[in-house]
Amino acid sequence: MKIQWKIKSFENLSVNELYDILRLRSEIFVVEQNCVYLDLDGKDKQALHLFGEFEGKIVAHSRLFKSGISFDNASIGRVVVDANYRDRKWGHDLMREAIAGIQSHFGESKITIGAQLYLKKFYENHGFVQTSEMYLEDDIPHIEMKRE
Repeated sequence: MKIQWKIKSFENLSVNELYDILRLRSEIFVVEQNCVYLDLDGKDKQALHLFGEFEGKIVAHSRLFKSGISFDNASIGRVVVDANYRDRKWGHDLMREAIAGIQSHFGESKITIGAQLYLKKFYENHGFVQTSEMYLEDDIPHIEMKRE
C-alpha cells in the first residue's frame, strides 16, 4: 500500500482530519522538538492543507499559502512527517506534492519558506536557496529560503 496525497481547504477538512493533522504537528513540533509554542497561529483557515494518508492514518502534512499571507511569495509551512515513517523518505514526496500544489492551485512558481536550519540540505534538494542569515524562531535556528 502506498501513501495517498490529498489537498483540502480548511473548510473541507473533516473534524477527524483536522484533529489528526493538529495532533501530528503537536507530536513533532511541540513534543519531539521540545518547543513550547502556539501552533494554532490563525493561518490554518487561510491555507490549503496537503496531507498524506497511509493505512488510514495521516502521516505527513504541510500548509500551502498563496502569496501575501506568510511571505510576499507563495509559501509552504508546517512541513511534517510522522517520526515512525521518516525512513520511507516521504518528506521528499511531501515537498514535491507541495510545490506542485502551489503551482496548480495558485498558479505561482516563486515560493518562500522559513526553514529550520538543520533541514537546509533537504530543502536545497528541492530547489530552495538560502536568502537570509540564521534567525531564532521559538528558540530554534531558522533561515529564509526561496525557490524561483
